[in-house]
Amino acid sequence: MAKSSSSSSSSSTKPKQTHEVFLSFRGEDTRKTFTSHLNSALKRLDIKTYIDDNLERGDEISQALLKAIEEAKLSVIVFSKNYATSKWCLEEVVKILECRKNRGQIILPVFYEIDPFHVRHQLGSYADAFVKHEQRFASTMNIVQKWRDALGEAANHSGWDCTINRTESELVEEIAMDVLQKLNRVYVGDLDDQINKLEQLAQLQLQYYKSIDTYANKLSHEATVERVTELKMKRSVRMLRLTPEMLSYMEDSEAYEKLF
Repeated sequence: MAKSSSSSSSSSTKPKQTHEVFLSFRGEDTRKTFTSHLNSALKRLDIKTYIDDNLERGDEISQALLKAIEEAKLSVIVFSKNYATSKWCLEEVVKILECRKNRGQIILPVFYEIDPFHVRHQLGSYADAFVKHEQRFASTMNIVQKWRDALGEAANHSGWDCTINRTESELVEEIAMDVLQKLNRVYVGDLDDQINKLEQLAQLQLQYYKSIDTYANKLSHEATVERVTELKMKRSVRMLRLTPEMLSYMEDSEAYEKLF
């Protein structure tokens, strides 16, 4: 069965969300090696992941898996030698791109022991895989073309080439940190914009207050500074993945309402 892999923390923006990252991979290539190590590195950073543990797949991709992709904020696609042989993997890429378009989901391709150029243009083992797909789906070639287009588009996103000389342990830690930074921008990007604008406003108000020293101007400046402080605290709560449940002891306070 498919499962969500996580620590006890969760996003403050969506407390009921069970995962933040969807891992798409070819089980026979990387389940017990690279993907397993990457998943562990993500968990060490308190990043909640969805990893499909269903070893026996049917012909059609499950609705549960499609829903898991939809609910993720970021999808890591681990392209490997035999990735394109799996109809499920190809359908996952199609769905991930759909979520990129409709939901703004982040895509992070990882090329594990495969040339990125081969993935983008379906060469090498990917060419062999598509020969078989074209034979099997000869009557519905539009589906095969959809997979080709999806691979090319997904592989063109900025990602990680694992053929660069570094140890796997170093690589998975670097990728995990990259995922964390990307997720943090998702969680606090809106607050950063507000904080930046209000800090500029506070500077202008201070200059105006100094030139025209009135009580009303002073209160206006203080209110802006207070709002900036509140937003910075809210930003910290999101960065720490604190949930309303974790701060329930503050529930009756005015500060609690301002944090969520």
